[in-house]
Amino acid sequence: MDQITPEKFKRRDPSLPKGRQISDDEVERITELLGDLLPRKDLLIEALHIVQDTYGHVSATSMAALAEFFRLSQVEVYEVASFYHHFDVVKENQTPPAPLTIRVCDGLSCEMAGAKSLIESLQQTMGEDIRIQPVPCLGRCDFAPAAQVGKRSVHKATVEILSHAATQPVAPLVPDYETYADYRSNGGYEVLQQVLDGTISPDAATATMSDANLRGLGGAGFPAGRKWGFVRGYPGPRLMTINGDEGEPGTFKDRWWLESKPHRMLEGAQIAARVVGCERIYIYMRDEYPAVHEILSRELAALEASGLALVPMEVRRGAGAYICGEESAMIESIEGKRGLPRHKPPFIAQKGLFGLPTLNHNIETVSWIPDILRNGPDWFKAKGWNEAHSGLRSFSVSGRVARPGVKIAPAGIPLIRLIEDHCGGMTPGHEFKAFLPGGASGGIFPAHMADRAMDFGTWEKEGGFLGSHAVVILSQEDSVRDAVLNTMRFFKHESCGQCTPCRSGTDKMVRMLEAHEQDERLFNDLLMVMGDSSICGLGQAAGNCVKHLMKHFPEEFTS
Repeated sequence: MDQITPEKFKRRDPSLPKGRQISDDEVERITELLGDLLPRKDLLIEALHIVQDTYGHVSATSMAALAEFFRLSQVEVYEVASFYHHFDVVKENQTPPAPLTIRVCDGLSCEMAGAKSLIESLQQTMGEDIRIQPVPCLGRCDFAPAAQVGKRSVHKATVEILSHAATQPVAPLVPDYETYADYRSNGGYEVLQQVLDGTISPDAATATMSDANLRGLGGAGFPAGRKWGFVRGYPGPRLMTINGDEGEPGTFKDRWWLESKPHRMLEGAQIAARVVGCERIYIYMRDEYPAVHEILSRELAALEASGLALVPMEVRRGAGAYICGEESAMIESIEGKRGLPRHKPPFIAQKGLFGLPTLNHNIETVSWIPDILRNGPDWFKAKGWNEAHSGLRSFSVSGRVARPGVKIAPAGIPLIRLIEDHCGGMTPGHEFKAFLPGGASGGIFPAHMADRAMDFGTWEKEGGFLGSHAVVILSQEDSVRDAVLNTMRFFKHESCGQCTPCRSGTDKMVRMLEAHEQDERLFNDLLMVMGDSSICGLGQAAGNCVKHLMKHFPEEFTS
């Protein structure tokens, strides 16, 4: 224990002002750097991104200058900056990170593809001027192991590929996609025009969406038409948010939509906002998708120059916090705060963004809107697997399949048919063993259950859920116990820390699994407390895979 000396209690010189002092020159430097950014608190995270992108870190001096710029206390700026993983906070006398960072995903699909050994090899071979950073899911599970060099994504990474990439430009590489001109030439924005000129009335549009049974495709599955009706029922002004923060391990469908057909989402968002009467649209996008940000920047500029009567749209960057995929945490983040979930009823539209009624949708959900209104509800329902199910879905499929990727398939398709008909079957030499139907929080099930429908309502009966349709396939080469431990480490890392059941529960669950604890009563007690007492879905669902490990794979639980 350190010896306590009088010097440790040296009093502050009372002739000096309290707190960290900042010069006018530093404030002027930050003000010039931020350019036209307004000094509104909800833009604090945007300002932190600008500082991080410019200097490679956020220094104590920069945080003090930002506090002056936004008229906030320094502690408010610090608590926001330190909450998000993508801001490298550097205090006085600390060494900034290396000039270049290589992020390597250590999520389940990437771990199965050798990410752990890749990270170890990179840490041994890369120089001191390159930081190797294991990170949660990068949203490129179909190209596992995935990595990011600076802002440039690298698929199926190896030491050799990443070593070469580190010597090349690290700006995002934008793929070919359907531009505004391409989309317009194929009939794009005609449905929006019909809404604008009254050919499609708000009541008719809402009824069509309800009849089509389009549901939220970000996880909760709430019927879109009902949501429109609820939010329209509140007095204005109203706002709209588009949740593009798909951080669930195994999920990458929204990235696929935006890197190929961004205007489907943009037109759908404009239609929904017009029908519901929203005055502004906020698109909240993962920071892990720099190419998507570039695409949206280009295409929003083209759209604004088109002459269409548009609801104003803003893109807000996330900053590496999985919890911000939760609706209320996303709203907090858009408001410039830490992404701490709110205590809320199941539907929070009335007290949404900035305290106003807010319509929230997922990227894929709004991407289906133009086609449904153009072709009618029966067109969407007719694509169902059978009469009991309706609608098309995007499935993110990764793991031990021959052709991983985003698969557009009928809702309710049995998983085995999704694998055989859309993914080319299993990877040669691999036998189907287990699967996650809805990402890390959706649970894990044995292969013999793969004949069940991939639709809402199926997996809830088994203690899981379909969630964001993130399907991960395991084979005889994989340990279910290791997969479950991977998911629990993810939740421990991503817990916002606000509530004790989640903060302490995820940590305790990881330590019990690592110690090969075999007392099911201890696990079940902890699962009950986490499920019943956590504020949001992260803590409530984090233990689903653990439950299923004990139930469906007892031989691995006790090994």
